[in-house]
Amino acid sequence: MILKLPKSCSISHRLFNLFYLIIGLSVGVVSTLCLTSFSFTIPSSLSFFIPPSIISKPSSISPPPLPPPVLQIIPVVSTGTVNVDVSLMKNNNQSFGLMHNMSDDELLSKASTAQDENNNNVVGNYKVAFMFLTPGRLPLAPFWDRFFKGYEGKYSIYVHPHPSYNESVPQDSAFYARRIPSQSVYWGQLTMIDAERRLLANALLDPSNQRFVLLSDSCIPVFNFTRVYNHIMGANLSSLQIFDDPRKAGRGRYIPQMWPEVTIEQWRKGSQWFEIHSELAVKIVSDKKYYKLFSEFCVQPCFNDEHYFPTLVNILFPEMNSNRTLTWVDWSRGGPHPRKFGWIDVKFEMLNHIRFDYECEYNGNTTNICHLFARKFLSNTLRPLLKTAPSLLGFDP
Repeated sequence: MILKLPKSCSISHRLFNLFYLIIGLSVGVVSTLCLTSFSFTIPSSLSFFIPPSIISKPSSISPPPLPPPVLQIIPVVSTGTVNVDVSLMKNNNQSFGLMHNMSDDELLSKASTAQDENNNNVVGNYKVAFMFLTPGRLPLAPFWDRFFKGYEGKYSIYVHPHPSYNESVPQDSAFYARRIPSQSVYWGQLTMIDAERRLLANALLDPSNQRFVLLSDSCIPVFNFTRVYNHIMGANLSSLQIFDDPRKAGRGRYIPQMWPEVTIEQWRKGSQWFEIHSELAVKIVSDKKYYKLFSEFCVQPCFNDEHYFPTLVNILFPEMNSNRTLTWVDWSRGGPHPRKFGWIDVKFEMLNHIRFDYECEYNGNTTNICHLFARKFLSNTLRPLLKTAPSLLGFDP
């Protein structure tokens, strides 16, 4: 037989249970707030059971703070009075370890004094700064990686691409995190000079850099690292091509408004691909007088990249220079641009011609090693160049 309680008893029983539930919850909340090892959060669905004074009262125990986000940081490079913030920056998975927020004027000013202020801290650890001026990626980077491998500490790399370039570089490459703050560059205009001075200034911030080589994305080395390093470090003079060209493409570009600071007799032309020592590099980034003249008056068909450095050095520092370039290029076909080389051209005979079939002066003596680099090699030359590397440049196979 089923015993049925009166309806009033059933309601009273439920209210009795509800009363004990409220009492239990209140005791639990008060006990929890007194503990110091953890905090208690009241579910919103039960908030109507709790007195407002308890709900609104903030807990004196704060939850443990969240750990800070994990950031990879490249240490600040200290260069005496120049502290360049090179905290890791990310862009499409690429690290930019040389990036900073200095304006060009600030950068040039710091670079003009960095070597003198910090050179005493460098003892025998002199490096060659390889500066690459490129519109984007370096298609021959794997060949250069083979060239640099094993010689860490004897070189520095600086890359000036178009600012919109954002492809990543493998972390095991010598070019990883070697990009500097860049701006757009246009052929034959002052922006080319700005980019070259920007590369020099960034490299000068490292006092161990004592020689500076300007290269393009189509350049290759034609000797191994040891030969290149010893030749450059052992040279008494810089290697910047300077010559007086009487033709329309030379003196014909002279701007009379530059007189008397620059006369037509002082006007010079030359290849922009240079190798210079630190003393001359400092003088170039410190120049304001002649840079201002060229920025005001040397506009096309006056090409800044062919005339500014040669004219500046010819006027102020001719004794520091050998008047030749270490970078070979083939102008034999004539025209405004040199010959380009594809995969079919990469042969030992052609490369040895660049290496040994010339004659020049080196430290007062005649030598047949006049070119350490060569230009205008297309991207499809990478595979045959890598095949020649073991025997031509002394790499391990």
